[in-house]
Amino acid sequence: MKAYVLKKYGEKDELQQLEMPEPALKENEVLVRIHAAGVNQLDLKLKNGAFKMIMPYRLPLILGHDVAGVVTKTAAGSTLFKVGDEVFGRVADFKIGTFAEYIAVNEHDLALKPGNISFEEAASIPLVGLTAWQAFVEKAKLQKGQKVFIQAGSGGVGTLAIQLAKHLGATVATTTSAANFDLVKKLGADILIDYKTSDFEDTLSDYDLVLNSQDTPTLLKSLRTLKKGGKVVSISGPPDVAFAKDAGLNWLMQTVISLLGRKVLKQATKLEVDYSFLFMKASGRQLAEIGKLIQAGVIQPVVDKVFPFSQVNEAMSYVNSGRVRGKVVVKIR
Repeated sequence: MKAYVLKKYGEKDELQQLEMPEPALKENEVLVRIHAAGVNQLDLKLKNGAFKMIMPYRLPLILGHDVAGVVTKTAAGSTLFKVGDEVFGRVADFKIGTFAEYIAVNEHDLALKPGNISFEEAASIPLVGLTAWQAFVEKAKLQKGQKVFIQAGSGGVGTLAIQLAKHLGATVATTTSAANFDLVKKLGADILIDYKTSDFEDTLSDYDLVLNSQDTPTLLKSLRTLKKGGKVVSISGPPDVAFAKDAGLNWLMQTVISLLGRKVLKQATKLEVDYSFLFMKASGRQLAEIGKLIQAGVIQPVVDKVFPFSQVNEAMSYVNSGRVRGKVVVKIR
């Protein structure tokens, strides 16, 4: 099968298209013929070597986390899907490889693709959808009537998070450029802040929750928009000790991570707010719930651009440009 492979870490090095063996199935896995794959910032960070210490992948490595396709084979113990089922999912860490024609996936990481969207739209959902779900439903337990500040509302996570927060009954504030106001307003955002001309800290106060996806200075300012007892869930760091322990990192890495997050945790404690880091995990069960919302028209995929399989590197570069509205997808088949 054809696949795009990372041979060495580096910002300038491109993925190489190579012929790779078709994946062999293990117990509880299904073979998926990939129709489309989402491109994420996580793929860029892995390629650049940003996660080498906490996610020690062996090279060469097929990149890609989001998948939409058709089941072509099932292994022993697999009972959730049958050959011919249309599925989508975010494959588990250390099992990635969706920039390819086929992938073996644990059936518990997949869900049936909603019938009212295309494979390309389905491939745009899993990572960002699960991120929003785990931030709002699992970690923060966002309630009706609460106020949430979602940074970068026109981005991949932002466009999905706005829709989910509104479905949960929250008031939503977001930052984006004025050019994207129509988009985020259509998705449900209530308070729009042009980050190019305004400082959100001057506008927002007494918020219940912040979804942080930006740098540390922005995170520190975001803490001051929260009411006492409010929460910030960060998907861009710094990681916390709870993450390090859950990831099974050794004591040295736990100590390093503790030092990296010390400034943020100190400020959060001073302001009497809660800080936690989220590194999203694959979950077919949660994705099935998101799929129901898509099928009902509550959540709609936002796809900026679809690239052909021959242009995976161009798709990665476009994501890296910072100009993406919603998600970028590669059409494999």
